[in-house]
Amino acid sequence: MKLVALGGAGAMGATAVRKASALNIFEDIVVADRDHAGAAALARTVGVRAQPIDVTDVAALHALLAEADLVINTVGPYYLFGPTVLRAAIDTRTHYVDICDDWEPTLSLLNLHTAAHAAGVTAIIGMGASPGVSNLLAALGADQLDTVHDICTAWPVDPPGAGVLTDADAALLRDDGQPSAAVVHWMQQLSGTVAVVRGGHVSHEPPLRPVRLRLPGGRTGTAYTVGHPEPVTLHRTLRPSGDVVNAMVLRRSTAAYLDVLRTDIDRDRIDIHTAARRLATPGGWTALRSAARTHRFESPGELPPFFAALTGTRGGERRRVLARLTPAGFPPGMAEATGVPLALGAAQIATGLATEPGVHPPDAVIDRDAFFAGLAAHLGIGLAECLVVESY
Repeated sequence: MKLVALGGAGAMGATAVRKASALNIFEDIVVADRDHAGAAALARTVGVRAQPIDVTDVAALHALLAEADLVINTVGPYYLFGPTVLRAAIDTRTHYVDICDDWEPTLSLLNLHTAAHAAGVTAIIGMGASPGVSNLLAALGADQLDTVHDICTAWPVDPPGAGVLTDADAALLRDDGQPSAAVVHWMQQLSGTVAVVRGGHVSHEPPLRPVRLRLPGGRTGTAYTVGHPEPVTLHRTLRPSGDVVNAMVLRRSTAAYLDVLRTDIDRDRIDIHTAARRLATPGGWTALRSAARTHRFESPGELPPFFAALTGTRGGERRRVLARLTPAGFPPGMAEATGVPLALGAAQIATGLATEPGVHPPDAVIDRDAFFAGLAAHLGIGLAECLVVESY
């Protein structure tokens, strides 16, 4: 099978290329990027091919994908390029996997389900860490329940004791010292309103709402909501009757700092790019204002860094379920935590484990047992050292 890594010279794409090559299941891998020098350098290192591409050149994009069996797409922002690339994949009957972490383009991508199904194309969207691994953890938790009520997926920003789980400082800035695209996107998802599920229905509300959790193992704490695809995708796949949110596990002081930025964006005092710069280089008046509101926010307590928490029923009794990655089970650094799941998801299409045509979130088509076994193997640990599912 021939794999094209679109945007493969970037951090996430390059990690996925290295992992895909190491799996030894692809006959040919092409690193396609507008940064041809970066793509060529990666290709030489990994032993694959490179090809320049501008995804805004529709004819060139179609020609590239027409020669491929599968494309992994890490070209962002997804609200600009996600639907364009997926339509090209459908037109050329090329299977597709991406790491879209924006709920709005996620809905646009899901709207292409009928076209993808008719073309026999399997498209898996949001196959990174969150979304991606988070969806699969939620599905594992749902396996323990007869009915699902509430779901909270959560990921770490800077929780106490997270250690190597986060590389936030490194991820905030590009090599030129400017805020990364990821942090600009983060500011967008912390402003305005975001999609959540309340009472079984999708609704929209401001982010940074508290999510107070009581989990198996005696863990309690508070996380804070952020815009992400999990609410709109898990609403479709697991059909919970209650609430679905995506949340951040972070210190009170960090939540307060983000709240100052959110408030300033929403009041048109700054734009998301200015907010991103202030997050990447914190201090000054923003820091002083945030210190004055830290008391409004609650502690993460004993919450694990990366998890899905569910409530529901089993055998007529109310249950709480926690599915979490252990600290050893989370790949270090944002690029690896996102790129490795992307490669493992693509591998499931290549090996015939995920073949259902249409556009799907990960939990709808990914073989969860095979995925977590592959993740544990990548980390060099046993499955029990990687993943824990507990309930009461």
